[in-house]
Amino acid sequence: MTKRLTIRARILPDGQPIKVVGREAWALQNLAKAGTNGCTPIDHPGPRWSSYVLDLRGMGFVIETVHEAHGGQFAGTHARYVLRSEIEILAEAEAA
Repeated sequence: MTKRLTIRARILPDGQPIKVVGREAWALQNLAKAGTNGCTPIDHPGPRWSSYVLDLRGMGFVIETVHEAHGGQFAGTHARYVLRSEIEILAEAEAA
């Protein structure tokens, strides 16, 4: 059986605990570690960053999307996601 990451976090200063599971927990963990630098799908590969961010926003987390240009063979833009909510991680665990 695959283990899933579970995080309990709260939005400061007085938010209630929020349980975040699976890929959304992974995304929140990466956003919290990245701080004001934020995360991009280029630096933190994940199949559906935009979906994880949408889900986290639905839970009450404030996440800014910054559009950045990039060059290369497939030049275009990509998103940088920056967690703007100040949060406290109450618990992190992997469970089956």
